[in-house]
Amino acid sequence: MPDVRFLTVAEVADIMRVSKMTVYRLVHSGDLPAVRFGRSYRVPESAVTAVLQRPVSEEPPVADAG
Repeated sequence: MPDVRFLTVAEVADIMRVSKMTVYRLVHSGDLPAVRFGRSYRVPESAVTAVLQRPVSEEPPVADAG
């Protein structure tokens, strides 16, 4: 198995400049892979890099009401 570096939720939040709650939401939604160790989660550093390199999706256009 290659060397995998795991980050805590707090470390991921610092890297992504979001709250820890946002990281937990990403983990629970499946948008950010994580491994559960006891009562805490660890996120592979490569998964954080992949999420940060995703292109930002544009919001769909708003249809005119009239």
